[in-house]
Amino acid sequence: MQQGNDDGQARLELGGFHKLAPGVTDSLRAIGGAVKRSGLDERLVELVKIRASQINGCAFCLQMHATAARKLGETEDRLQLLCVWHEAPVFSARERAALAWTEALTRITEGHVSQEVYDQARTSFSEEELAHLTGAIVTINAWNRIAVAYRFTPEVRPQP
Repeated sequence: MQQGNDDGQARLELGGFHKLAPGVTDSLRAIGGAVKRSGLDERLVELVKIRASQINGCAFCLQMHATAARKLGETEDRLQLLCVWHEAPVFSARERAALAWTEALTRITEGHVSQEVYDQARTSFSEEELAHLTGAIVTINAWNRIAVAYRFTPEVRPQP
């Protein structure tokens, strides 16, 4: 499987994708709005989006959601340790359950979602919360696939 892009050039900008398929982007945004209205902790949702974006290799979404997490008060230490959350003692049991659920759904072709991961998620989240968390994960995975396919370019500040 070929990874990365060969020339680094965006194939399309996000706005261009929206112009071509407004129903798609509007629908994904509507799911995001439902997740936001659900009352799930916004920092937790951003961690989930970052972790899925790490797994999917989506630089655009990774940058966007890391920036959003920082604005919500997430620390640099936790952001740096997110990719190794299994070994990092800085995440709560609820966050660990959400991250395990995220990994299972994002890597679904590697063995589906185990009963253990589901049970862990259900211990930490109500049925309604888990349904909304699932919506957030499904949505970020969709955005990742769009951004990776079209090589959306992350906004990175120039070095001083």
